Amino acid sequence: QVQLVESGGGLVQAGGSLRLSCVGSGRTWNYRAMGWFRQAPGKEREFVASFRWSVGSTFYADSVKGRFTISRDNAKGTLYLQMNSLKPEDTAVYFCAATRSTIAFTAATMVDYWGQGTQVTVSS
Repeated sequence: QVQLVESGGGLVQAGGSLRLSCVGSGRTWNYRAMGWFRQAPGKEREFVASFRWSVGSTFYADSVKGRFTISRDNAKGTLYLQMNSLKPEDTAVYFCAATRSTIAFTAATMVDYWGQGTQVTVSS
């Protein structure tokens, strides 16, 4: 089993920044990429960003390109999402996710492991 635990969510004003963290435990060798998804009230869960460390490739949703940066500290086994220039529409529960798939990780249907989520609220 793999367990993913997020932290770093909170309340921030528009234009501010937050950094989310995700620590994996268990059979972490079992996944090939990690990413972040988010779900706003009344909306479907959507892809935000992903990172495949074997080739150093990253993917971002168009809505966050240029504002969010995904990275991973291999020594700590921790995934990060640096979020800058936050907007009220970024308000959502953010989920860390991991996949065993070897193709571009951009869809919730590819997720094998989910974290419990962390709330991000951006006030206007």
